[in-house]
Amino acid sequence: MNALITASAVAVLSGGLLLNSLEGSQDMAQPYAQLTPEEERVIVSGGTESPFVGEYVNTFEQGTYTCRRCGAQLFDSNAKFESHCGWPSFDAAIPGAVETRPDDDGIRTEIVCAACGAHLGHVFEGEGYTPTDTRHCVNSISLRFRPSTPPTERAIFAGGCFWGVESSLGSLGGVLSTTVGYTGGTTALPTYEDVCTGTTGHAEAVEVVFDPSVISYEELVRTFFEIHDPTTPDRQGVDVGSQYRSAVFTTSDAQRETVERLIAELSDNGFEAVTQVVPAAEFWPAETYHQDYYATRGITAFCSLRVPRFGE
Repeated sequence: MNALITASAVAVLSGGLLLNSLEGSQDMAQPYAQLTPEEERVIVSGGTESPFVGEYVNTFEQGTYTCRRCGAQLFDSNAKFESHCGWPSFDAAIPGAVETRPDDDGIRTEIVCAACGAHLGHVFEGEGYTPTDTRHCVNSISLRFRPSTPPTERAIFAGGCFWGVESSLGSLGGVLSTTVGYTGGTTALPTYEDVCTGTTGHAEAVEVVFDPSVISYEELVRTFFEIHDPTTPDRQGVDVGSQYRSAVFTTSDAQRETVERLIAELSDNGFEAVTQVVPAAEFWPAETYHQDYYATRGITAFCSLRVPRFGE
C-alpha cells in the first residue's frame, strides 16, 4: 500500500503545476509563486510578452536572473547583451538551468526553466550577435532580477580632528561611505561637548565602509598613517587631548596583523608610531553638523595633509 501511495501521491495545483505531496518527503510542498493572470498566460500557457515593454529590457546591472515561478537561477547578468529585439537577450544560460524543446509552431526552439518547466521564451542561433552565436530571447515577465551586493568591509581610524581624516579617506576610490563619531570610551551616547572634556575616554574617529575588491584594507591603513602624525601621543597639531590620539580600532585579527606589520615598517623607516591598536568597540556617530564637514561647506580640507612615510 505504501509503495502504491509513493508511486501515485501527486497533486495537481492551479495552473497545471505538479508537486510531490507524499507526507514526510523532503521534496514535498514546495509551492510556486502565485502568478497574476498575465504571468500565467506567459509562464504557464506559453504566451509572449509585448516587445520593448518588459521590466528587464534595459536592465544591465550586475546580478542574477531567476525564474519568476520557482526562483531557480537561470541567467547571469554578464551573459546579457543588447540585441534591440525588444526582449531581454542572453548569450548563455547558467549550466543546467534551462531546457530546450521544439516549439508548437514547428519552427522555433522553446526554452523553459529546467526546475519547473516555466516558459521563458525561445533560443536562436546563427545571428552573430556575440561569440557564442546564441541568443536566449526571454520574456521579462518570466524572470526576477536579484542585484549583486558587493561584499564590504568596515574600518575605524582615529587620527586627530575627524573632519580632515574623513575628508582624506572618503576621497579614495573604493570607499563607499564614511561616518565621523566617537569610540574607545566608556560613556554611552557621548556628545561632542562630552568628548571635548577629555574625560569620556573616547577618540574622535572615522568609520569607513569600503569595497575590498577596489581598495584593500592595507591601502587604507597606509593612507591613514600618511595623513596624520602617528608619532605624537594625544596630539595632532594644535589639537591636544586623548580624544585626538592616534588609534586604529580593528574588526578582525587580519586587520590587527596588517596594522602591526605597517607600524613595524614605519619603525624601519624611522617613524616610531605611538598608535594604539585595539579591538573595535561601540561606535557612536557624531552630530549631523560634523558629518562630511568640509564637503557640505565647500571648504578645502587643511588639517590632514599627506606626508609620505613608507618610502614609496
